[in-house]
Amino acid sequence: MAATDIGIDLGTASILVYVKGKGVALKEPSVVAFDRDTNKIKAIGEEARLMLGRTPGNIVAVRPLRQGVISDYTVTEKMLKYFIQKAMGKKSFRKPRISVCVPSQVTEVEKKAVEDATFQAGAREVSIIEEPVAAAIGAGIDISKPCGNMIVDIGGGTADIAVISLGGTVVSTSIKIAGDDFDEAIVRFMRKKHNLLIGERTAEDVKIKVGTCYPLPEPMSMDVRGRNLVTGLPKTVTVTSEETEEALKEATYQIVEAVHSVLEKTPPELAADVADRGIVLTGGGALLRGLEELIEEKTGINTITAEEPLNCVAIGTGKYIEFMAGHRDPE
Repeated sequence: MAATDIGIDLGTASILVYVKGKGVALKEPSVVAFDRDTNKIKAIGEEARLMLGRTPGNIVAVRPLRQGVISDYTVTEKMLKYFIQKAMGKKSFRKPRISVCVPSQVTEVEKKAVEDATFQAGAREVSIIEEPVAAAIGAGIDISKPCGNMIVDIGGGTADIAVISLGGTVVSTSIKIAGDDFDEAIVRFMRKKHNLLIGERTAEDVKIKVGTCYPLPEPMSMDVRGRNLVTGLPKTVTVTSEETEEALKEATYQIVEAVHSVLEKTPPELAADVADRGIVLTGGGALLRGLEELIEEKTGINTITAEEPLNCVAIGTGKYIEFMAGHRDPE
């Protein structure tokens, strides 16, 4: 039986596994719940995510990856093993070739940790790719041409901004401001403005349903439940999209600043290409309303969101092996 090629998007918020020939076979939150008393894993993925903020004392739901970097090694390894087996099914004899992607600015040590964890989880070979490159391939951009493309990949823990040409990154930056920070900004805002304490899952809900970083043609609103900090009792507040815009202002501006700084460092020829071809947004954070408009307004460059922004990196990671195989040196 032929060996399988697998691409893994090892994200702070979710893990996607791309299996060659099948597409994205698995997409689960990167959360693990384990029992402190027995040190056994209770649940992985979606099941564990539902436990976030709702566990009794002996069970903890953790995210083993923080800001795109492994923070809990053994848990990450077990989680990877579980996802790889789940995606491949039981019938494979040979160990798969796995490519994993990491944020563009990680250190060698952090890269090594990802590599080791993937080997431990049962890989035959491991190749590590930079996230923006994977995102570009997944967004359907032909990165092998000598032409500049700008990718803004906003994940859960990091936002990667890069200009890519000839299959590699020319200028890039990675900032630790992304989807999770949008959630935190909403939590802080609710506490400051409404005296309401909400959990991170509720904050994420608010972000998805009414969150925006640019004025909407018609404002939206939703009810949010949490705990009133003054009385200590549960309370419901109506939140509007205008309020989320205010809450998300700082975080989204930092992303725009980072885009700006990458453009400043881009060689003139490539900058001309980018102005010509526009900026492509990928990653789950790209789904935030108004982000295209905000970046476009601040840079003056046409900005679009890739087709399936959530899956781009995983698809690109999976196709990267084929891309590399097709671009080996002519003998």
